[in-house]
Amino acid sequence: MFRAAIITLSDKGARGEREDVSGQVIEDILKENGFSVVERLLLSDDPQPLTEALVAISDANRADLILTTGGTGFAPRDHAPEATMEAIERPVPGIPEAMRYYSLQITPRGMLSRGVAGIRKATLIVNLPGSPKAVRENLTPILPALTHGLQMLVGTMNECAVNAKD
Repeated sequence: MFRAAIITLSDKGARGEREDVSGQVIEDILKENGFSVVERLLLSDDPQPLTEALVAISDANRADLILTTGGTGFAPRDHAPEATMEAIERPVPGIPEAMRYYSLQITPRGMLSRGVAGIRKATLIVNLPGSPKAVRENLTPILPALTHGLQMLVGTMNECAVNAKD
């Protein structure tokens, strides 16, 4: 069972003016797929607190996977990709490329997501969009590959050739 942390970025949510629906959607999907959600944070859209949280969770090995939601669009306060890039040590561009690909099958607006993914220490970090619908549409198709990547990252699978047919 992999440990996951969920970080929702929302100024209104952080002020208590909006419910964290997207974070709950992520938690539900993860639990349905055998993940243990060990931490949930609701932060403002300021980039520094996000970078600090990503670093703290990763460096303390509190989660194998961190999923953020929100802050990946074009709005002036959307800084999740930049804050994430400050925290990661190794980028994983294929994950957001796949999410944009799947999103484009649903809406041309899928190309507007600026989300990134990468690794810090032994933690995989992935930016998801902010809407509950987009969270579902982006997380569901990538989850099987994330599971395989996490097995490699945390050392529970050492040989990819064993599953070469995948």
